[in-house]
Amino acid sequence: MTGLAADTPDQLAAALIRLTDRLTALLSRETELFESRRPLETEEFQGEKTRLATLYRREIASIKSNPSRLENAGPSFKQALRQSTEKFTTALAANGQAVQTLSTLTEGVVKAVADEVANKRDNLAGYGPGAAANVRKNPDAPSIAVNRSA
Repeated sequence: MTGLAADTPDQLAAALIRLTDRLTALLSRETELFESRRPLETEEFQGEKTRLATLYRREIASIKSNPSRLENAGPSFKQALRQSTEKFTTALAANGQAVQTLSTLTEGVVKAVADEVANKRDNLAGYGPGAAANVRKNPDAPSIAVNRSA
């Protein structure tokens, strides 16, 4: 993956603004889908989001190591880039919160299902029409099999 195509600081700033705005739009859309409990719909743009995020990280690292690349950009480009970056930061924070919330909900559902499966397993003994409920006096005690012929 190559960097942003730009011959001048203004062109670099403009390209970085476009990249940041597109990444912000994808994060905002993803957040919206997470908040409306439709995470599977985010799959359609995950490839683009990953590609753009990688490009963004590389460009920011490159600019940090060589700030002169943007040093001579015009004031209007610098201001637009700051605004774009602020929107991106806000969208990134909202996305992180939505991911955390979705993760917490998912973990709760998985735990509830696991608890229910464990409860069903503990309450049933045997198979078929003659199966009986298994009532253990101490549910924390392990099951033990005893061989009387030994």
